[in-house]
Amino acid sequence: MTNYDIAIIGGGIVGAATFYKLQTRYPAKKIILIEKEEKLADHQTGNNSGVIHSGLYYKPGSLKAKNCVAGRHELVAFAKEHNIKHDVCGKVVVATEEAELQYMDKIFETGLENKIEGIEKISGDKVKEIEPHCESIGAIWVPCTGIIDYRGTTEKMAEIALAQNEASKLALGEKFEDVENEGEKKRIKTSKATYLADHIIFCGGLQADRLAYSDDVRIKERVVGFRGDYYELTEEAKHKVKNLIYPVPNPAFPFLGVHFTRMTDGSIECGPNAVFTFKREGYGKTDFSLEDTFDALSYIGTWKLFLGNAKFGINEYRRAFSKKLFLKTLQRMIPSLTMEDIQPGGAGVRAMLLNEAGDTRDDFRIEYGNNSIHVLNAPSPAATASLAIGGQIADMADKHFNLK
Repeated sequence: MTNYDIAIIGGGIVGAATFYKLQTRYPAKKIILIEKEEKLADHQTGNNSGVIHSGLYYKPGSLKAKNCVAGRHELVAFAKEHNIKHDVCGKVVVATEEAELQYMDKIFETGLENKIEGIEKISGDKVKEIEPHCESIGAIWVPCTGIIDYRGTTEKMAEIALAQNEASKLALGEKFEDVENEGEKKRIKTSKATYLADHIIFCGGLQADRLAYSDDVRIKERVVGFRGDYYELTEEAKHKVKNLIYPVPNPAFPFLGVHFTRMTDGSIECGPNAVFTFKREGYGKTDFSLEDTFDALSYIGTWKLFLGNAKFGINEYRRAFSKKLFLKTLQRMIPSLTMEDIQPGGAGVRAMLLNEAGDTRDDFRIEYGNNSIHVLNAPSPAATASLAIGGQIADMADKHFNLK
């Protein structure tokens, strides 16, 4: 068995950022990054909407707010330095009815508290100068929001880390199976090999709670997955969206709502919705896992979430199976869209660490285990904040692992 100083479980962008931060800080350390898929960023990272978030929505002083703002600056600098596809193109958060204006005002105040640079309230006429096909009664202009290739970013982070030490390793296609304490070390069993490591860091995303249990870290919360389906604008309709158009989110619903996003390849995504998924890593509308379904539906927090958001949930499910209803939502912002303008796109799954009260709006959460660190909750804006989160984990490892 090869012995490593640090093993990192999970090859999404948070795992790769942690690898990058630790390896560049400690080039002499032997570090292994273990990912069960054949390529990095194959779940949440590679199936999200590719947005560089500003930090507009998050509670001032929270880890989400602080890490999103700091991480955004670092991410853009990283992209520039390493020629990652990106564009800081700005976005509009638009109100389409009077009742939304009060929520928009609150979001704007939050943005000011979070020191989001350049934000301003603009009129519906000004919105049309930015997005000519968008109809609104007012908006927030957020110039520091952008788009980026998160898969490419993740791969570059791992590439740079591996170049620091030829003894470090990226193990792809190896599913983590178990970990045991062996003296002061960790014995890690994967589907292909067994490794020893002095320390271990878990960045498991959709499997975070199960990985915690495997390491004897007991948490009351449970990860519940929510699938987000996307449509795309056809070639003929792509001109109707220049960059990014978001609705004013309903504060009673724990998601940002269906929006328009120009991707780095020039395509325009419309979505996502948010529906409970019967398989944590299921991207099809009928994907099913008995284990995942039982875990979710035997948990009181899931039912409290359902009951507390019954109306929203039903509407989201109806929209998931109805192109007409999905289009109707999109037409609130761009009324000229037609059925012929949209076509089915991809899907992603969000990992939400759900507490027993059914609340999904917990902050980023990283905890110590037995000679280990667990990233238990890192939903959006974790991709934007990834380098800041990786730096935070590296600082925690300095202290907890007594690295030298």
